[in-house]
Amino acid sequence: MGIQAAFVVPHPPLIVSEIGKGQEKAIQKTLEAYQEVGRRIREFQPETIIMISSHQVMYANYFHISPGKMAKGDFERFQAGQVRFTVSYDEELTEFLSKLASERKLPAGTEGEVDKELDHGTMVPLYFVNQFWKKYRLVRIGLSGLSLMKHYELGQCIQEAATQCGRKAVVIASGDLSHKLKAEGPYGFQKEGPEYDSRVMYALERAAFGELLEFPEELCNKAGECGHRAIVMMTGALDRRDLIARRLSYEGTFGVGYGICEYLVQGEDADRNFKEKYEQKERERVKREVERQDDYVSLARRAIDHYARTKEVLEVPKGLPDEMYSANAGVFVSIKENGSLRGCIGTIQPSESSLAREIIYNAVSASSRDPRFSPIEPEELDRLTITVDVLGKVEKAASWEELDVKKYGVIVSNENGRGLLLPNIDGVETVQEQIAIARQKAGIGEQEEIELERFQVERHF
Repeated sequence: MGIQAAFVVPHPPLIVSEIGKGQEKAIQKTLEAYQEVGRRIREFQPETIIMISSHQVMYANYFHISPGKMAKGDFERFQAGQVRFTVSYDEELTEFLSKLASERKLPAGTEGEVDKELDHGTMVPLYFVNQFWKKYRLVRIGLSGLSLMKHYELGQCIQEAATQCGRKAVVIASGDLSHKLKAEGPYGFQKEGPEYDSRVMYALERAAFGELLEFPEELCNKAGECGHRAIVMMTGALDRRDLIARRLSYEGTFGVGYGICEYLVQGEDADRNFKEKYEQKERERVKREVERQDDYVSLARRAIDHYARTKEVLEVPKGLPDEMYSANAGVFVSIKENGSLRGCIGTIQPSESSLAREIIYNAVSASSRDPRFSPIEPEELDRLTITVDVLGKVEKAASWEELDVKKYGVIVSNENGRGLLLPNIDGVETVQEQIAIARQKAGIGEQEEIELERFQVERHF
């Protein structure tokens, strides 16, 4: 019992013949591979299919698992409403998984459902599965904005829940790869698109799952992928398992990457503990960072460590450079864990009596009061990368021409709000992108009039 096999599949609606109406023949290899997946699932005759879909409800800091006894869906939005689905949910496994995630302090569960209808990321795979096997119940899981490691950890929970509940189960990770493979494609071309697809397929065909945890966030964003987190969650469900891995197909005909792979569980393999290996590499990397960090970052790290362990704010220590006691400035403290943002809070203007106090209080806030994340726990401390940005003078910018995404941070404002974005942020390449993100932070619409301000920062690593 437990996880018997897992599959990576795409979800282009046009591969459904009633939708594609002949267009699906242009991705014949994908179609044939999908049918092979269906036949393989029939061989296993699973009691439960665990569907990880990138089009399920997605929250920034929470994994949504569909609740209830059943759900329905159809392809009406793709002009094929006659293709309908009705699935029964595995309520016991869903409840056990939610409870297990809670015990492990993972934000996952059945709260927050906004749409009971099945998403196309779920229905496209089931279209092919149902041609070969229908005697299953479903567990449907969405993604989150949390780190890749959190997705892997939820995958580990999936594995344990299936085993503890005595389920014969398969996992399907439903997600396309890059959406930016061709200039004539629906999302245009970025050189990172083919680079991402080549790299991810090479890792998948070798079942080198640890490599998936090391993909730079910037590469994933620029490639416009939608399946990476789903795939990583699937790999967590295969943690410490001996596998037969096979690449079934890859095509990018329409400018979007469609990859299909299968993984057949053969037994246990303690050496395939990718979470532990990755975290050990991160500890070693952070240790090297700590050895060369300056006084600003050292103080922020001490403040975060002290608060995580004692829930008390660190007193300003002695022995800091003189300017940290005498100067005042706005400060932003940014925290990353395992390469993903873990907290970022700051002040545009100084609110404390010294730069040292500004750093301490903003470090505490970034680690415990960023509404996007749960407070940092002591066991995370040796995996954190910290930067401290000391803000310079804020000045008005008359137009976009006076901005520089690498040199200046930007503040956008009107009577409805005020939003800030620091300079030289990974993945933000243009002033237009910088302003758009700042608008979003402020809740200011694209067409609303805004005032622009700029500032420089002194960044400490």
